[in-house]
Amino acid sequence: MNFQHEDNRIFLLNEDGKEIAEVTFPSIKDDVVNINHTFVDPSLRGQGVASKLMMELVKKLRAQNKKALISCPYAVQWFDRHEEYKDVVYRA
Repeated sequence: MNFQHEDNRIFLLNEDGKEIAEVTFPSIKDDVVNINHTFVDPSLRGQGVASKLMMELVKKLRAQNKKALISCPYAVQWFDRHEEYKDVVYRA
């Protein structure tokens, strides 16, 4: 998948340029973001796209030495199931 990156979001466009998947993570401190929204178009559901978005985000956070507060319900569940990525979770 060819995810596109912006400062506070990672997204996927279809061949027509329509956004079909997205995770947003606005900064709340210099080194902390808030994973607050995950979206996957119904046409992609069940294909692991949301999980791939999370893995792409973890890679970005690790590269930038940032942590994430998690308020998106999907992201909360995903991190609960993937202990190997807990190193990026912000602990207040």
